[in-house]
Amino acid sequence: MNALAGLDERRAAWVTEAWRHVTPDRLTELITGLVDIPSPTGDEGPLARHIAATLATTVPRTAVQPLDDRQANAWARLDGDGTGPDLMLYAPIDTLTVGEESEDLPWIGPELRDDMRPRATVHDDLVVGLGASNPKGHAACVMMAAEAIARAGVPLTGDLVAAFGAGGMPTNARPGATRFNTGQGVGCSFLLEQGVWTDYAVIAKPGWTVSWDEVGLLWFEVTVHGTHTYVGSRHRLPYDNAVARAGEAARYLEEWFAGYAERHTGGTVAPQGVVASVRGGWPRTAAITPASCTLTVDLRIAPGTSPMRVKREFLAALEKLPGRVTAEMVLAIPGTRTDPDSWIGRAATAAWEAFEGREHEVIRGNSGATDANILRGRGIPTVRVGMPKVPQAEAPFEIDFARGMNTVSVRAMEKLTRHLIRTAVDTVTRTRTETTGEPA
Repeated sequence: MNALAGLDERRAAWVTEAWRHVTPDRLTELITGLVDIPSPTGDEGPLARHIAATLATTVPRTAVQPLDDRQANAWARLDGDGTGPDLMLYAPIDTLTVGEESEDLPWIGPELRDDMRPRATVHDDLVVGLGASNPKGHAACVMMAAEAIARAGVPLTGDLVAAFGAGGMPTNARPGATRFNTGQGVGCSFLLEQGVWTDYAVIAKPGWTVSWDEVGLLWFEVTVHGTHTYVGSRHRLPYDNAVARAGEAARYLEEWFAGYAERHTGGTVAPQGVVASVRGGWPRTAAITPASCTLTVDLRIAPGTSPMRVKREFLAALEKLPGRVTAEMVLAIPGTRTDPDSWIGRAATAAWEAFEGREHEVIRGNSGATDANILRGRGIPTVRVGMPKVPQAEAPFEIDFARGMNTVSVRAMEKLTRHLIRTAVDTVTRTRTETTGEPA
């Protein structure tokens, strides 16, 4: 295997010099620094300030970009001479859960394990703590790549931007927030609105492959209507328990999602759906039934499929349920696709093939959504590259969903960082004619 294969002599030398600055010790230092600063969605400000201050020691231009008094992005820019394309290496920085019992329990489980808390611990090659892999391990790789290229003094033709977005998780506001729109890519969107824009982007998110398309997501509130009554009168009055029928509706939808996924599978995606929560009734009493019970549904959507088409398909499915059932679409983010033959697709794929010494392996059946949808939706050709989940054989504990998010291998971080460096140098040392076809 020759990880420099395909690069000319000059670029191979620049990449090699940048790689020299990528060390396990520095990667461990970066990731532990990120994990130890809590950054639940809506409260990323302290972490954004930490990232900007850390990068400022090597990158001349860094900034913290507040969205409000609690939420902020961070970015750093290495300036090129203006003759080449600009590239963004991007990672979100907010964690899916909070790391506090008051918000996470009992939904995450009966207790908060050590990996569910914003406190880094090191187990040989592994770093464990809330978000250690997703998203913070990937953000640390972007930081390391920017640092290494800066230290190597690579002569850039285009700007290299390392950007770190708040609000990347699929969530609305947490309790106590002053804004409702704190997730769903709000930081990435604000970053672009405020002029931090590039010709291409690479988003660092899980999965050791080059991905050029991904699902979007629709959220629905499905309300099952029934009759408000009293347990002592259910045998004497009309009885239609909305809670019981909501359970029937949830089971029906869980089965319907399988056929939906099969109908919409294509490219690298297989859009899934889930019933995520239920609300209805008075928790203070078990004696009376509510007149309605509401389910929340996340339904993923394939690139090129309009939200309205899927909305109508979903509503038609609900018509088959007995009784009165209504639904409202409360969120819509379309799926997106970048032509894999675009410059950034070819450069990232060539790097992957050089590292692996074989043809690029496309991972199919994906149903995860990221801020790549925001970048592509605004017209920036974007690919996704990341680390695989830590294999069970390498971990001293069971790798369930949470530990997969909260455990990162420093060896895997080093490999991803080297990939990001190679892809970046191969891009921002060229002319725009070579990459975008624009005249010099």
